[in-house]
Amino acid sequence: MTQFEYIQKNFELHEQIVKSEEQKVSLWVENVLFTTHWWIGLCLTILPWVLWVLFSNKDSRNRLLYSAFIVLIISSFLDFLGVKFGLWLYNYEVFPWIPAYIPWDSTLIPVIIIWLIEYKPHFSPLLKAFIFAFLSSFVGGAIFELFGFYEKLNWKSYYSFPIYFLIFLVGYWSSRRDKYEPYW
Repeated sequence: MTQFEYIQKNFELHEQIVKSEEQKVSLWVENVLFTTHWWIGLCLTILPWVLWVLFSNKDSRNRLLYSAFIVLIISSFLDFLGVKFGLWLYNYEVFPWIPAYIPWDSTLIPVIIIWLIEYKPHFSPLLKAFIFAFLSSFVGGAIFELFGFYEKLNWKSYYSFPIYFLIFLVGYWSSRRDKYEPYW
């Protein structure tokens, strides 16, 4: 394939993607926006952060928000990859142009992790990571699947367990740093 043919083919694929995204947004507006599922997703996006701000230790906020941001970036990126590679899909996105599920990646995972870090800070981080990974993989995912928010296509719940375990440990590690300067 010549470079010109590649560019031509890439342009044609891009046009197909744009058309399918337009169809998806139209379908979302007609069938998802302002439904019960959409309102639940919106509440799950906002309420955990509000509750955390109201009940968290004000002295630890900067450190924990730093950890939450790192967790949010990792979980969103991995979720994005899972959707793009056809491992799972979401049926009731809060925003249709973002392939990952915003309430899960930007709120539930980071807020639960920083709450676990803050609650009983001297408790074993490995045990907390295990509890978080177990509940996220086998309980949270099953609930989201039961209510139709999430559908596994080429994925098993036990694949998620080590990923959630490591995400928790990265969040925990980042919350324990004393200095936030680059290594170089």
